[in-house]
Amino acid sequence: MMQKNLLVRIFFLLIISLPFQSLAQKSLSNINQALRYSRYSRLGLKIIPVQISETQFKVQFIAEKIEENPEYNAYSFSYALLDSYDIPIEPEDTQLFGPADLVYDTDRHWVFEKTITIEEGKEQLMVLFTALDTRQGDEYHYHIDLKSAFVESHPTFGAYYANEVPFDQNYLNAGEALLFKTTQGPTLHSFYYPMNFDVPYPPMETKPAPVPRELEVVDQGDFLENIPKQLDQLGYYFFQQDTAEASGLLLKTTHEAFPKVKDWDEMVEMVTYISTRKEHEDLRAASDKKKALDEYWLKLTRNPETAKELIREYFRQVEFANILFTDFKEGWKTDKGMVYIIMGPPQEVTFSLDREIWSYQGIGESSKIRFTFARVKNILTPHYYTLNRSRAYQPVWFKNISQWRSGKMAF
Repeated sequence: MMQKNLLVRIFFLLIISLPFQSLAQKSLSNINQALRYSRYSRLGLKIIPVQISETQFKVQFIAEKIEENPEYNAYSFSYALLDSYDIPIEPEDTQLFGPADLVYDTDRHWVFEKTITIEEGKEQLMVLFTALDTRQGDEYHYHIDLKSAFVESHPTFGAYYANEVPFDQNYLNAGEALLFKTTQGPTLHSFYYPMNFDVPYPPMETKPAPVPRELEVVDQGDFLENIPKQLDQLGYYFFQQDTAEASGLLLKTTHEAFPKVKDWDEMVEMVTYISTRKEHEDLRAASDKKKALDEYWLKLTRNPETAKELIREYFRQVEFANILFTDFKEGWKTDKGMVYIIMGPPQEVTFSLDREIWSYQGIGESSKIRFTFARVKNILTPHYYTLNRSRAYQPVWFKNISQWRSGKMAF
């Protein structure tokens, strides 16, 4: 076992030190992170920082085991600290995780932990988490801004599963409980928002979406750390150590079937992306939603087997959108979720400080269709993005909707 582990590490070191120009020029802004959103990924990565002081962080690196019974030695895990999205990532920037860094190995997760200290006064620092699948050379990436113009500070506490593993989702089924642990004191404060959001406008609709005039919030007061806290209501919660500070932790609470579809009424709402306005209005008005939906799918495809496959594929996309993109909205209602459902997983995903770009293959081999999501500073989450809408998206959008409606979409 030790010998195999050593060989894996030697292989990884050789890969990152190859003197090829393409590798030498690799930076955070040009790494393709498409595996983050792939339906066939074997791992799901996440980084959760807990702020200890102004310059020190306990950083938790979480690898969710998606494939069944994965072997730890099939992967090599590393991290890098980067001052910019654009500077080349040099071999000396990359630090391998060793056995002493693996703090948990459960049925669902590998969890590494590092204490990271940044220079006083440093205004920007990014953390990149990489997992190399040594069997086929796939690289999984996940990054966060430890400090930047979009993230001034991080929470001084974390949320945990009952087995002490850091909670790595953005949603929790209502009625379940989490543990919260702090570095600053025995109590935390919670706010509850009983909000329900509309679906986003399509990519070619350039008028601004309506903003709720009033934001209902329920101040739930203080609660003690390290005691299971049950979250009973549907909506979203925002937890803070100090209500005078901007940092906090957002958590969406959902129905018990989430990320899957709950009932026929919800299914009606979700088909809005591939329906005409008249079709959707008729579905919403139907007294028997199941019968109306059966007729709707059959009318689209004119073939019962094709209809079954279309239903399965469409709501599989919805499920992935919910898993990947839920914030204070359900994932399928976000801009990213909408594009993901209609266009499928992007072939290329790149990040800059202020945007995320998804690329799809166009009509010709050299052409690409790009969706740009602008990063917006938001007190609730440091990872909030909105789509830059344009009328230029109309032809490809309608083309993909037509393919969905004919049952020809497959990812």
